Amino acid sequence: MTETTKPLLAALKGGHPDRTPIWLMRQAGRYLPEYRELRARSKGFLDLCYSPDLATEVTLQPLRRFDLDAAILFSDILVVPHGLGQTVWFAEGEGPRLDPIRDAAGLAALDPERVTSFLAPVYEAAARVKAALPEGRALIGFAGAPWTIATYMVEGGSSKDFLNTKRWAYGDPDGFQVLIDLIVDATVRHLEAQIAAGAEAVQIFDSWAGALDEDGFDRWTVTPIRSIASRIRAAHPDLPIIGFPNRAGTLYEHFVRNAGVDAVSVDPTWSVEAIATRLRPHVAVQGNLDPGRLVAGGPDLTRRVRKICDRLAPMGGFVFNLGHGVLPPTDPGHVAQVIAAVREADAARV
Repeated sequence: MTETTKPLLAALKGGHPDRTPIWLMRQAGRYLPEYRELRARSKGFLDLCYSPDLATEVTLQPLRRFDLDAAILFSDILVVPHGLGQTVWFAEGEGPRLDPIRDAAGLAALDPERVTSFLAPVYEAAARVKAALPEGRALIGFAGAPWTIATYMVEGGSSKDFLNTKRWAYGDPDGFQVLIDLIVDATVRHLEAQIAAGAEAVQIFDSWAGALDEDGFDRWTVTPIRSIASRIRAAHPDLPIIGFPNRAGTLYEHFVRNAGVDAVSVDPTWSVEAIATRLRPHVAVQGNLDPGRLVAGGPDLTRRVRKICDRLAPMGGFVFNLGHGVLPPTDPGHVAQVIAAVREADAARV
């Protein structure tokens, strides 16, 4: 099977593959007992990300269990600030921590040119995964969007209000632009290296896009992602680029018209009809099952999957996915239920 006939790649380019492609954000991770067993033997989360053996194993685990159409490389969006030279660590039970950067002096310590050498183990894992993929399955690379990465770099971790980041972005936009430009450069290098290692599509995660107002969204989400997409496309004109402006609401439409992506991941707040009429005419679409429904399971889960597929799959340019990542309490059996429902929806249309 050639790359052009892989269902995921065909759909991301707007086509009608023989079956609806499925992959799930965070499909490799804590809900799988085999992941938890491996994680318990590792030195820490970053050890998993930077060990080609472990990262390859974790990436492939869900494809051994489920009839998925793609693997997404097991890594983390915060390897980019780590590669830039910022101190990054993961506190057990607390999430990511970074030494915050909030001024020009902090920026001076960052170096995009060290990213690819520092992250070489990540690209080795990508190459190993690509070599081990079953026929017809694609490899997805990814990175965090500049705005989301900036929030972690400035806040020093997760945040509810992003006040330090917004104070800088809105109060000194020229100074903040220097940080964004550094992240754009590092992100392009990171994605290019994943592509060189075998990634056949890339997704740019803007997890905190919904925290911005209209003007901020245009400058700090749309414009940087368009810059990344244009640079990737210049070297790889046929490689699909997926954007994910999470919780951006009505600004999704501005994103799909202006961010330069081939496809958009849609969060659960969008109705299926709105996706069909307001987003799909402009780009391929991916999503948007609520991860909470995957946790709950039951007949309502199957009904919701069928509703999404019955409306969007006949249009082409559709990839089934969640509206965000798989949650840790998810029963793996519910993932199998979703995949079965998608396959049944395909069969019903034949």
